[in-house]
Amino acid sequence: MDMFVVPTISFRLLYGLLIMGHGRRHILWFGVTAHPTAEWIANQVTEACGWEQAPRYLIRDRDGAYGEVLIRRLRSIGIRDRPTSPRSPWQNGYAERLIGSIRRECLDHVIVFSERHLRHLLLSYMQYYNEVRTHLSLNKDAPAPRPIQSAGYIVCRPILGGLHHQYVRI
Repeated sequence: MDMFVVPTISFRLLYGLLIMGHGRRHILWFGVTAHPTAEWIANQVTEACGWEQAPRYLIRDRDGAYGEVLIRRLRSIGIRDRPTSPRSPWQNGYAERLIGSIRRECLDHVIVFSERHLRHLLLSYMQYYNEVRTHLSLNKDAPAPRPIQSAGYIVCRPILGGLHHQYVRI
């Protein structure tokens, strides 16, 4: 889990919350708000994981927005909280790298208008990242495994308004 900041066209700052699974680097949840509080973050974790499918661990940094409310919620769900050491972004490298990818592949090319617009962009990127984008560490597969298509015509599908494309056989 990690948070990142996105400026809007009116220079307001919006905060994104990213929750991802370590196994296949699957994005589980995006949350967007203008005012992150510990209670809001705790609600986002509950919505992302649920009470029944909770992971065993949650790796996070020591941001001041993660308060006692979040820690109590994690304990009540049964998740062991694992904060990283101070000033050690490499300890949560997957999340840091994913935030960099989101910036380079999506947010650096789009002007964000509002919370709703950012939420739409991030959900579209999440679908692209989980289902289409290849990863070398996954043997050029996506986090959501997909079948190999060996016959048919190749068609180009635009993704994220044409920022990226998916080439599939039909």
